[in-house]
Amino acid sequence: MKQIKKWQIFSLITFFSIGILLFAAWSSIEKATLAPYFDLPQQIKSIKLSRDFTFAGEKIPINDDTKERLDRELLVNAYWQSTTLLHLKLANKFFPQIKPILDEYDIPEDFLYLAVAESSLRNATSSASAKGFWQFMKPAATEMGLIINDEIDERYHLEKSTRAACKYLLQLKKRFSTWSNVAGAYNMGPTAFANALTKQKESSYFDLSISEETSRYVFRIIAIKEIMHHPEDFGYYIEEDHHYKSSPEFSYHVIDKPILSLADFAHENGLTYRLLKYYNPWLISDKVNPLSGAELKIRIPKK
Repeated sequence: MKQIKKWQIFSLITFFSIGILLFAAWSSIEKATLAPYFDLPQQIKSIKLSRDFTFAGEKIPINDDTKERLDRELLVNAYWQSTTLLHLKLANKFFPQIKPILDEYDIPEDFLYLAVAESSLRNATSSASAKGFWQFMKPAATEMGLIINDEIDERYHLEKSTRAACKYLLQLKKRFSTWSNVAGAYNMGPTAFANALTKQKESSYFDLSISEETSRYVFRIIAIKEIMHHPEDFGYYIEEDHHYKSSPEFSYHVIDKPILSLADFAHENGLTYRLLKYYNPWLISDKVNPLSGAELKIRIPKK
């Protein structure tokens, strides 16, 4: 075997030393570049559960099962950073519009977070064709008085769909007694929820062995509420000017005759077609006709 000379060993040591110095320098540059975006070191910690948790004023029974279910949802949502930040920003915009309607119907404030769990405060459409902030299916929506046709879908109308949701929640409360049962039935469907209670001879959502989706549902709402009530405790900091702002002041155009082109209507009122739909997402076609017995109003920003 050929003997390695001293100068070759020295060269190898020098080469590796230079490499280490270059890597350290590059790391310092990279950290300096990232510093404005990561002012705080990231810490991944478990969440303390050594206190009472409630939903709509009802204390959550804690046992081995419910403790693990609650812990799971707190951890999932606490470390779902982008979604949680968006929830906090959107809540600043939409909670002031939703809460007064909940108060009007004596619905507990915690149902704000049911809307977050359902739709992330967006006019979402599910794979099952549930729509809007409250994720109404068409039969329940029409039963609650919302208009759905080829031109209009009031599941996308925040005020009207929230009123419909309140009426529906009060129906469920009359049938299922507790607000936690109401939330479970809202997610599972009242008929299936009632059947599960009867078959398993239980009276509480927390004691039912049901689908994973519904089994997690109330705990997800509780977790979202805890994080959004105390965002700094979970490491979320949003500067005031980063929040989404409340909607501007509007004037209202009553639809008392056909509007054959919403694009023309938008431009005549100083809006783009996109902004007209942004402020009136319940208009789902490019035209709209008046409906007998229904008051339809298009929102137009005053500014």
